[in-house]
Amino acid sequence: MSFRSEKILSLAGEDFQQKSIGDLIAMYNELLDSGVHGLCFSAYKEGQAPGSIISADQIRERIQIIKPHTNWIRTFSCTDGNEQIPAIAKEYGLKVMVGAWLSDDKEKNEQEIENLVRVVKVGDADLVAVGNEVLYREELTEEELLEYIFRVKQMIPGAKVGYVDAYYEFINRPAVTDACDVIYANCYPFWEGCHIDYSHVYMKNMYYGVLQIAKGKKVIISETGWPNKGTAFEVSEPSAENALRYFINTQKWSKEENIEVMYFSSFDESWKIEDEGDVGVYWGLWDKNGKRKYGS
Repeated sequence: MSFRSEKILSLAGEDFQQKSIGDLIAMYNELLDSGVHGLCFSAYKEGQAPGSIISADQIRERIQIIKPHTNWIRTFSCTDGNEQIPAIAKEYGLKVMVGAWLSDDKEKNEQEIENLVRVVKVGDADLVAVGNEVLYREELTEEELLEYIFRVKQMIPGAKVGYVDAYYEFINRPAVTDACDVIYANCYPFWEGCHIDYSHVYMKNMYYGVLQIAKGKKVIISETGWPNKGTAFEVSEPSAENALRYFINTQKWSKEENIEVMYFSSFDESWKIEDEGDVGVYWGLWDKNGKRKYGS
């Protein structure tokens, strides 16, 4: 193998050509058991969806499953019981990136912000996210989002406040980037139709593209992952092998270069079929019942 081809493989991640599915599962379990930086966390169970009221008991049950495998969790909402997650996570020694879900429902937004501020003031938030992909969904204007961000920063001075969206939104919207103390970039080669063979270098390019315009601010990959079942998106193929490969590449890079990644996601969630089709259901490292997908 030439130096050039070795370099290309290095950029693309692990060389999987000689790896069996058993080899991949062993590598996956070694990485998961040694602990990942962070996991996107949802406590919804089968039959529940956003708007369902979640209990402290089910939050504890789900956190107990993932706690041995991660240092951080990321939450998405501060209403409908989700506001209990940070305090419970702290009981288990986890750090928390706390999110307030924003939408075009201005009344619900106020509840989210009020609860978010309360969580921060009692000391249960290590990082703060005001909104998640609300620009991508076109539910708020940039000006409206900035008003929320600046208001929250004023209410909780000293907190590390940012916004979560697709990586390119920060490149295309310098005012949003400037408003953030920390930049939370979602990086999904799958949703850009990338073949698994090129997915790792593609994701790295997303991250470094944001880093270049961040003006020295910390950039956290707030979501990235790969589904193990469902309908393909262009040449992005869901499969157990591809999900394992993507996880292995991402976690090895995260550990080797100290990249902070909130992997998506902790558990499969059936409700996502409504918005994302069948593929939306299968992004978890654990299935909908909390069973580890690839053994232990």
